[in-house]
Amino acid sequence: MAARPKPDLTRVRDVLRQGVDYRHLIEISEYHGVRPSLFRCLSDVAWDTVPASARESLEAFQRRHLVRTLALSDELRRVAGLFADSGIPIVTFKGLALAMALYGGLANRECNDIDVIVPEGQIGEAERLLAQLGYRNAQGDEDFRRAFLVHQRQYAFARADGIGAIDLHWDFSGTHVPFPLAPADIWDDLAQISIGDHRVATVGGANLALLLAGHGTKEAWHALKWVCDFAWMIDRNPDLDWLDVHRRARLRRCGDSVLLGCSLVQRLLDVAVPHDLAGLVARSGRVRSLTASLVDHMRLGFLPTVSDENFTDLALCDGRLAQVKAALKLIFTPTAGDYEAMKLPAMLWSAYYVTRPFRLAVKALAALR
Repeated sequence: MAARPKPDLTRVRDVLRQGVDYRHLIEISEYHGVRPSLFRCLSDVAWDTVPASARESLEAFQRRHLVRTLALSDELRRVAGLFADSGIPIVTFKGLALAMALYGGLANRECNDIDVIVPEGQIGEAERLLAQLGYRNAQGDEDFRRAFLVHQRQYAFARADGIGAIDLHWDFSGTHVPFPLAPADIWDDLAQISIGDHRVATVGGANLALLLAGHGTKEAWHALKWVCDFAWMIDRNPDLDWLDVHRRARLRRCGDSVLLGCSLVQRLLDVAVPHDLAGLVARSGRVRSLTASLVDHMRLGFLPTVSDENFTDLALCDGRLAQVKAALKLIFTPTAGDYEAMKLPAMLWSAYYVTRPFRLAVKALAALR
């Protein structure tokens, strides 16, 4: 209720009057990344009735969040400015971009890092520019990344002082699964957000709807903030051609991700499915099944953390055959986890193509036990 684009304040008051475990409420809101929404809602309806310890906890978070948001926004401004001066196209998405484009302010959504995407052919130049700003990749040298991380199509960078963390992308998903939005589709249809006196390019319109549906499905929608993002997308874009959004996703073999996002916002946040998609959502047995499973898990408590080896992102694939092909591709793609499990010298790294399927089989058997 509190995390909706338009919170039901009457129902919130009724629930609070019935008694709430505020410690658990704050813990859950932290896990799901919706503390700014909880803070605003409680401030609007019943701040004086909230126990002092809970108020202090939320107020302390809000102060830290504001400082962190200002630091990240300044970093984004510096990064975007350097890239613009160097003639390298860069687009920010998720995090601060969503806070501005959907939630109406930088501090209205939680985020911990900055996500940017550049053309694949300019990854090397992008890494060198980030190095000029003090960013370093902690995922190994170039040979290691090419052997174990390139399939993710993103690298993580951080500053030694801990102020900035950047995920540098050249695509929106790993190599083994499809995604509703292709990187090539964004460059001629960019939106803009204002960070101080600087304009930064971001993903907008129908492309943003495809991105949110794909990202949420890739991550198994295990954080409520991703469901909220999609709900805000629907609320803020009443005139969007949702049938065309679904058509484009289907062409990328990810049509169900759009329907699943619609279904989840309806079940979890009571946000109406866009009229043009309501019939498709209602008729999809797969979407109904996935929705029921995800909603049950979310209402029972914390969901497991998504990793690159638990195959949750296979839900992006429309159809069983596509899922099998994606799973087989992932099974035979070495990852950093394979190296950590058995650290071989570089000359033997090709052996991981043989050992990885056996390691995953052992893990699966252990999980079954």
